[in-house]
Amino acid sequence: MRWRRMPWFRVTAVGAMAMVASLFGLGSAAGAALHDAPAYVALGGSASVGTQPTLQRPRGQPTDSGYANDVEASLRSRRPDLHLVELGCPGETTNAMLLGGSRCHYALGTQLATAISFLQRHDADLVTVDLGANDLDHCIKGLSLDEACAAVMTDLARTQLLQILTELRAAAAPGTRFIGIGHYDPYLGRYIDGPAGQAFALASVGVIQRLNAAMESAYNQFGIPMADVASAFNMTDSTPTDVAGLGTVPLNVARTCQLTWMCAAAPLGPNRHPNDGGYRVIADTVTDLLADH
Repeated sequence: MRWRRMPWFRVTAVGAMAMVASLFGLGSAAGAALHDAPAYVALGGSASVGTQPTLQRPRGQPTDSGYANDVEASLRSRRPDLHLVELGCPGETTNAMLLGGSRCHYALGTQLATAISFLQRHDADLVTVDLGANDLDHCIKGLSLDEACAAVMTDLARTQLLQILTELRAAAAPGTRFIGIGHYDPYLGRYIDGPAGQAFALASVGVIQRLNAAMESAYNQFGIPMADVASAFNMTDSTPTDVAGLGTVPLNVARTCQLTWMCAAAPLGPNRHPNDGGYRVIADTVTDLLADH
């Protein structure tokens, strides 16, 4: 069971009363209890809250089947008292994280300020940061990709991510584990849309590679590992692969169709969010990193 304080902001029931106490300054035993119950804090955009399309909301809505839920389930096998705190917001960019302008309402103004407040007051076992992909949105219109725009926005996202990580690290207790979430390339799903879609899909791979390299370099400055989601989705493997209903397509296209809603029929597709299987693959990259660090 989950509690909602605002759109997209969710925390498992064990921490709900304590979260209210923390954010609104209410003194209660619940606030003290949360200090004894470690949290997994998921930050970022729509994928961090498990967004998937539904018939009622084809553009997507948060679900309890995202990678954060899968990671929480894995961690709870060893930490039964762990609770998941989801602060993410669909459409979140690094700029909105720092300066505001999110689609979501945060009482403290920004997702970053809310995360800092939580980390300063409570024990977090793990923080995942999932940012960067939305920064490219206004560089991509239909099957048109402005690579110069993408390069500028990638550089800006890296600079702002460094600022975000500086503040998060300063707020978190020593020993808090951080993991960055790398990005797959949903635009590979447009390969099935004829010659224009194929050209667009192939060009998009280099753009997402550059984004991942920039994000990873920022995480590396803080000694934070980044989950290699691109490899898990076989993003650069173009081996011809036979797929029922699609014919022969590159493996990276087949995997994108398998793990996201990009190749689904309307009204659920094309939608760039992962499906249940895609979120499980992302979660596996995170839990593998946790096992190694």
